[in-house]
Amino acid sequence: MRNYDLVFLKHFSMVIGFLVLVTLGLILFARHLHHALPPEVSPTAKQQTEARIAPVGAVYAGATGAAAQAAAQAAALASASANAAYGGTTDGKVIFDNLCTACHTSGTGGAPTLDKAHWNARIAQGTETLYKHAIEGFTGNAGIMPPKGGNPALTEEQIHATVDWMIGNLK
Repeated sequence: MRNYDLVFLKHFSMVIGFLVLVTLGLILFARHLHHALPPEVSPTAKQQTEARIAPVGAVYAGATGAAAQAAAQAAALASASANAAYGGTTDGKVIFDNLCTACHTSGTGGAPTLDKAHWNARIAQGTETLYKHAIEGFTGNAGIMPPKGGNPALTEEQIHATVDWMIGNLK
């Protein structure tokens, strides 16, 4: 072999060695990046995100759309009635027994018991005032009435029915 062939082989070997080192460096760098990046999103998190960014409404067209719209309205109505307190009942006794009796039987927090003596001054203000105090809450000299008796799921109709029942059952 001639001298310039040996020089070429020496330089070629050095270039190959350098490229091997660069390749190994890139492999190690890629492994480092792979471990540094966060893992893929779990399917549950992906579903929650998709549900969160889903469109609020839908477009209903034609006969199929009308049926889908009616079904959506029925589902919304069923969902809304399921969220109403005490199944949406307007039976004042049921609501009183489940919610109001704790304070209005024992007089806790200055609540008037179902004695006419406690209610005469209140009834004189009118039922609209009683409804307003029951719905919005009231803080007076004698005590405190929390808004909606402490149950924000009650509707105004339920409050009215309960107040009417209480007035009708004074002793």
